[in-house]
Amino acid sequence: MENIHSVLNGIYNKFADFEDKGQKATYIPELANVDENLFGVSLTTLNHGQINIGDAHQQFSVQSISKVLLLIMAYNVEGEKLWKRVDVEPSGAAFNSMILLELEKGIPRNPLINAGAIVIADIVFTHFKNPEDDFIKFVRRLTKDDSIDYDIKVFESEKSVGYRNYALINMMKSFGNITNTMDEVMDFYFKICSLSMNCAQLSKAFFFFANDGIDPFSKEVILTPGRNRRINAIMLLCGFYDEAGEFAYRVGLPGKSGVGGGILAILPNKYAVVVFSPKLNEKGNSYRGMAFLECLTTELSDSVF
Repeated sequence: MENIHSVLNGIYNKFADFEDKGQKATYIPELANVDENLFGVSLTTLNHGQINIGDAHQQFSVQSISKVLLLIMAYNVEGEKLWKRVDVEPSGAAFNSMILLELEKGIPRNPLINAGAIVIADIVFTHFKNPEDDFIKFVRRLTKDDSIDYDIKVFESEKSVGYRNYALINMMKSFGNITNTMDEVMDFYFKICSLSMNCAQLSKAFFFFANDGIDPFSKEVILTPGRNRRINAIMLLCGFYDEAGEFAYRVGLPGKSGVGGGILAILPNKYAVVVFSPKLNEKGNSYRGMAFLECLTTELSDSVF
């Protein structure tokens, strides 16, 4: 733990003055207001320790990272029949692409691109009486933190410009892959994306992925070991849109990014780490966050390979 702490501090200091060539996600108006110089890191380990550096307690819009948590809820109620409505293949296209969706008759390539997460939202909406409340309760249970909530400003901002996402759900509805009212599903989807958390909360919430699906703090089984491995595999293959191969090559860990500037990564049996830096590369992933994690796994010689 002490060695990891010193390595993290050293890398953080090196990247504090990093030439960040990224750009904020201004296509969602509210995200354009975020301080682009924020930089936080949190790492939670199997011995219940947590290291927080920089702006690790600064709240930010989790965006697509929350899709993994939504997937857990759907997987646990649907089981393997879930994969009849959404595939598990890398998309090789932008996160909001419509091209493959039409070619593949309304079946999204994976649950972590927008179309796939919208289908997952539809499934959760079917199974839970109050899906918005049930989702936030689930996140609070994972973090043991009842302060976590949706950011309504981000929700309204994202909904106001969500034209392509509405096009995606309409296309999937035309193929019969959406069962609930589209407006209700989209409101739920935008709420999930507006989830506001910080690095410390996120690394704690996702730590069970490094522990065979078991929350080491409460001993609750969040996912069976088999399902835990499958979602880790999906994150490795699909967690970074059409840059998943690059992340696997450079960082070597399963993970998930969000256009709010957060990146989550998991090293099974060791740790969960979250980096937050708002400026994104052209693929929609944190520019500094990608470089930081590559340096971290290189210096620690960590990789699932």
